[in-house]
Amino acid sequence: MTEVLATAPLATLDHVLEVIAERRQEFGEQKFVPREIISEFKKAGIYRSATPKRFGGDGLPPSEFLRIIEQISVVDASAGWVASFGSANVYLAALPLDSQSELYAAGPDIAFAGGLFPVQKAERVSGGWNVAGEWKFSSGCKGADVLGVGLVGNEESQGKPLTAVLRPEDVEIAENWDVIGLKGTGSHDLRVHGKFVKDEWTFVRGGQPTVDEPLYRYPTVAYAAQVLAVVNLGAGRAALDYAIQTGSGSTGITGAPKLADRPYYRVDVAKAEAELRSARAFFYEISDEVYATVEAGDAATDKQKALLRLASTHVAKVGAKAVQTAYTLSGTAAIYDTNPMQRYLRDASVVTQHAFLGDAIYDGAGAVLMDVPPAIPAFL
Repeated sequence: MTEVLATAPLATLDHVLEVIAERRQEFGEQKFVPREIISEFKKAGIYRSATPKRFGGDGLPPSEFLRIIEQISVVDASAGWVASFGSANVYLAALPLDSQSELYAAGPDIAFAGGLFPVQKAERVSGGWNVAGEWKFSSGCKGADVLGVGLVGNEESQGKPLTAVLRPEDVEIAENWDVIGLKGTGSHDLRVHGKFVKDEWTFVRGGQPTVDEPLYRYPTVAYAAQVLAVVNLGAGRAALDYAIQTGSGSTGITGAPKLADRPYYRVDVAKAEAELRSARAFFYEISDEVYATVEAGDAATDKQKALLRLASTHVAKVGAKAVQTAYTLSGTAAIYDTNPMQRYLRDASVVTQHAFLGDAIYDGAGAVLMDVPPAIPAFL
């Protein structure tokens, strides 16, 4: 199969950030990032970041993609969360090559969204599966080109869950995303009312890729955690920047010293800045280390995988803590819905609730570092 030559992005990331800043309010109001914004993401190359080079994609090293999502998340966490699924094409690399060739026939910019849990039983029939059921948390589903749903695995998948790939017209979106934060992600439920899916359009989630390029040797589940955690790096950065800007402002109406003249304000901002930058450094350091390992042709070690999971959970927690610090320092002004601190606070608190980023990950990582089997299923 001949490798498809990649084409240059049509828009810059700076342009995308400007568009998001102009329209972020409506994302939360309508509870999804609209398709025309997804088109802007595509123009900037976000949805070819994890498309194999052989199909015209970029196959970006993870830290390069993560930095893009971090920048978007500074402007709007929901937009960053949706854009982060530009990484999801790493899963599609486990499809047969002929299926991928068909998928990318019109170009490498494919938006894939999945409602993978709870995994549902599907009837096994000749050549495929009869798929029916309902799945939760399909972030970005209203702007997706293809959708995935989770199925209970079988002997062929060694018991691991399968993902069935469907076209949007074969899936009903149940618009029930009613939450306190990350409202614009549109993480609605997916419903399928009995569709036949051929074997060649199913794959084991996180399974062996059919594409041999460095990105697809990078630990898939750990990468899935990273692209979500990095959203809180952006939220934490935005909140601290706002606190620094506010603190440097004029004296309050009561005549009290401006915030930057108060020792407690300076101390807490400085501590939060140090913690956020330290967590960020660890996060990108281990990402680059692991990518260098797989790029050299070696497999990532269990301890490297554990450190990726640890760094992801830690950066999500530290980012949320930075937001909480900035919120507390902002005083009464921060309780109003019109204050941007409300958006940072709500969004950051939702990120930390994701199952990939819970406190149990610390336990799993600690176990692997001390050569003890982790108690968390599919941790590595």
